[in-house]
Amino acid sequence: MTTTDDLLARRARVLGPAYRLFYERPLQLVRGEGVWLFDADGRRYLDAYNNVAAVGHCHPQVVQAIAAQAATLNTHTRYLHDGVVAYAERLLATMPAALGQAMFTCTGSEANDLALRIARAHTGAQGLIVTRWAYHGVTQTIAEASPSLGAGMRLGDAVRTVDLPLHAPPEQIGPRFAAGVRAAIADLRAHGLAPAALLVDTVFSSDGVLTDPPGFVAEAVADVRAAGGVLIADEVQAGFGRSGDAFWGFARHGLVPEIVSMGKPMGNGYPVAGVAVQPAVLKAFGDQCRYFNTFGGNPVAMAAAGAVLDVLQQQALQDNAQRVGALLRDGLRSLAARHRCIGAVRGAGLFIALDIVQPDGSGAPDAARTLQVVNGLRERGVLLSATGQAASALKIRPPLVFAPQHATLLVDTLDRLLGDLAA
Repeated sequence: MTTTDDLLARRARVLGPAYRLFYERPLQLVRGEGVWLFDADGRRYLDAYNNVAAVGHCHPQVVQAIAAQAATLNTHTRYLHDGVVAYAERLLATMPAALGQAMFTCTGSEANDLALRIARAHTGAQGLIVTRWAYHGVTQTIAEASPSLGAGMRLGDAVRTVDLPLHAPPEQIGPRFAAGVRAAIADLRAHGLAPAALLVDTVFSSDGVLTDPPGFVAEAVADVRAAGGVLIADEVQAGFGRSGDAFWGFARHGLVPEIVSMGKPMGNGYPVAGVAVQPAVLKAFGDQCRYFNTFGGNPVAMAAAGAVLDVLQQQALQDNAQRVGALLRDGLRSLAARHRCIGAVRGAGLFIALDIVQPDGSGAPDAARTLQVVNGLRERGVLLSATGQAASALKIRPPLVFAPQHATLLVDTLDRLLGDLAA
């Protein structure tokens, strides 16, 4: 068997320097099942991070749907096929009636790129507003609206960023966010630009996760619309029941976006993504452009996506996310009584952040300790990561089949690790 060191050397030689790996000791995975991942030595790890495998790794119902369709037909999307139409009907039925049309891509990056093209065609404007540490994808245009990619990624000339008031009192979060959006609109106008869209990940994952109070985004959205722009709700990470309270993150805020982008969990690992759009918003783009995506919406992709919807509904995984997520957040908060390095716990359903702070009572972020925790948990068989501009919050977003015993295992393992680090 190839050793980890050999594989690392080969990887560096043929893949180059831009790729990154998790953990100080990179993990060589060979198999997945449900909430578990297995390494090359057969060791089992609790996956508390991979929202891509939304209904669990290698879910047999999804695997069977992919295999059956691949054995029957898989071709590009310029032939008539029932699969893409049937799936679009099912997908749109989960959303407000105003979102009446769908288009499909392969990745969330493509979906956000397409969403922005639609918004710009509809409004005739170019300006885009995102949060200060957002991540929305890796196409050229969307990478230029993803400041979390790092200092080497220059923001686009028509992109403006807004601070997310992560630690503000609840009653101030909405007004402060809206004030930032109004300032961004004013700055666009000062440079001869107008806002086409406010693009937000509806759980603000890369900014450190902010889900509450529900509705805090509404004032900012109203300001963007008053200025002629639209809302693009990026549901790539937040959607498909993960928040527990609602099937879509935007619904927690009482909003009906003009455009919704989707990806990652949509096919449980199979590359399928897309957008849902209000027909009146899509019209200008349709009049101006001929959209074609060789693989976006192909028969196998639609079979995978349809099977994911089946499993979400049949196993009531949105309800599971709400119940188990609440249990997990309570368990994490209970650790604060024993560990002074634990700060705020934020999130909804099975999308959670836990701040790691300096134990001196200052509440200052502690990125070094967060890194110790992430790597320490990996050594103890639990996988998660960090988020936020300071990389000082644990990011927890497991497959939606996470059960109470898995939440307990995560909390207990973290409890023991923090005790060992303090000692």
